[in-house]
Amino acid sequence: MFFNPFAILLFLLFLLGLIFLFALIHVGIMTIAFEKIGFGPGQVFTFLLASLFGSYINIPVKRIKNKIVNIPARVRFFGITYKIRKSSFPGTVVTVNLGGALVPLFISLYLMLKWQLFFDPLIGIAIIAAITYWLAKPVPGLGIALPLFIPPLLAALVAISISAGDHAPVMAYISGTLGTLIGADLMHYKDIERINAPVVSIGGAGTFDGIFLTGIIAVLLA
Repeated sequence: MFFNPFAILLFLLFLLGLIFLFALIHVGIMTIAFEKIGFGPGQVFTFLLASLFGSYINIPVKRIKNKIVNIPARVRFFGITYKIRKSSFPGTVVTVNLGGALVPLFISLYLMLKWQLFFDPLIGIAIIAAITYWLAKPVPGLGIALPLFIPPLLAALVAISISAGDHAPVMAYISGTLGTLIGADLMHYKDIERINAPVVSIGGAGTFDGIFLTGIIAVLLA
C-alpha cells in the first residue's frame, strides 16, 4: 500500500483553509449586517472586538445568598444537556457582562440618537422583552438559558411590522438586543437566588449568544 507522507499535512492545510473560509464568510455577513444600520468597516471591526473580547469580562455588582442547595448533575433544556459544575463557593456573585450587556446597550443608544428613533424602539423592546422572558428559563447551577434562534426571528418580524422603510434593520437590532437583555436577564433577576451558581452574568453565559446572534440575524432578516 502506498503511503503519502504529506497526507496529514495536506489534511491540516485543508482544515485550516475551511476554518479561514468560514471566518471570512462569518465576518462578511456581520459586515453586511452592520452596514445596513449605518456602520462603516472600522466601526464594525471595533464592535466585533468589543463584543467578543468583552464577552470574557464580567464586572461584579452584587453578591447574594442562595435558596437552593441541592442541584442536579445534569440539566436538559430545549434538547440540550448541560453538565452542572459543583462548587463550594457560598452565594452567587452577580456580574454585568461587557460584551453581552454594555456594548449592545451603548450601540442601541447610539443608533437611537443617530436615526432619531425613540418611540418605535420602545414598543419593539417591550414586545421582545415579554416574549424572551417567557422563553428564558433559570437553570439551577448554570444560569439563564435561552433558545438562540427564536428572538432574532421575532425581532425581525416586529421591526418590519412597526417600522417603515430603511429604519427596519435599526429597529430590529435595538428591539432584539435590548429586548432580549431585559426579558431574559433583567426580568429574571428575582430567580437568581434559586439558581445557586457561583457567578451569574447579566448579558453573559447562556444569553450572550442569544443577544449577539439576535442583533446580527435580525438585521439581516429585516
